[in-house]
Amino acid sequence: MAMNYVDGFVLAVPADRKEEYRRHAAEAAPLFKEFGVLRHVECWGDDVPEGKVTDFRMAVKAEEGEVVVFSWFEYPSKEVRDAANARMMEDPRMKAMGESMPFDGRRMIYGGFVPVLDV
Repeated sequence: MAMNYVDGFVLAVPADRKEEYRRHAAEAAPLFKEFGVLRHVECWGDDVPEGKVTDFRMAVKAEEGEVVVFSWFEYPSKEVRDAANARMMEDPRMKAMGESMPFDGRRMIYGGFVPVLDV
């Protein structure tokens, strides 16, 4: 059985910009759907413990007053995801959104993942 393809993201957002971030993500969601995203989930950090060796905060170099956000997109396949990423890079609407992100995109970590279990 084929499973969807997942792009995952972790980033740090200033706590006082939570609503701005939520609005930014909500405005981007229809574009992502247009590009082929089946599911778009944004999660605001609530219980993100400090680790001894590494943790989410360290991974994105979160600063004092920032909250870790964990999000993901589900696509029907890697091919759809690759085509969507190419379209996103060319779309002027995405460029405009990229210029107004309420977080430091340089510290965002992301990657594509093949599910091995989905129950």
